Amino acid sequence: MCSYAIKMRPLTDQETELFFKKLSKYIGDNIRHLLDREDGQYCFRLHLDRVYYCSEKLMKAAACISRKQLLSFGTCLGKFTKSGKFYLNITALDYLAPYAKWRVWLKPNAEQQFLYGNNIVKSGVGRMTEGTETNAGVVIYNMSDMPLGFGVAAKSTTDCRRADPTALVVLHQADLGQYIRAEDALT
Repeated sequence: MCSYAIKMRPLTDQETELFFKKLSKYIGDNIRHLLDREDGQYCFRLHLDRVYYCSEKLMKAAACISRKQLLSFGTCLGKFTKSGKFYLNITALDYLAPYAKWRVWLKPNAEQQFLYGNNIVKSGVGRMTEGTETNAGVVIYNMSDMPLGFGVAAKSTTDCRRADPTALVVLHQADLGQYIRAEDALT
């Protein structure tokens, strides 16, 4: 599916479909806001199986650098695995948070556990967006509205109300603690 050649290129139709499907899980139709910006034209490019989000001006400047010497450009939103799946990195949080469809706010005592890579139980949830469905992509915030990471809702909003305090509500996908835990892998 993905080519492992050292080449900066636009995403193929199949790669674009997988990438947009993953993004839309978190931000829905707001993907258009990432591309249609007032401060210029922006695009997604694939380099070394990683998807980068950058301005077209930066992309043109990066094209002048030898492909073997180019390590990265723009913001790495995620990567394609060898099996052809797309994995979002924590570096995408700044672009997911403003456009998130579903959000979960954590109580202060649950923040640290989430930032250590643990799933979220009901007792740690302060608030949850009304209408959140099971398996929906959610962005996790602290009570001060600072984005901490993202995950997948294990229970819908209505199921969460009836669940016991130890029930899993959100399955961990990525958090800000990964900058420390896996700083060598975030390129």
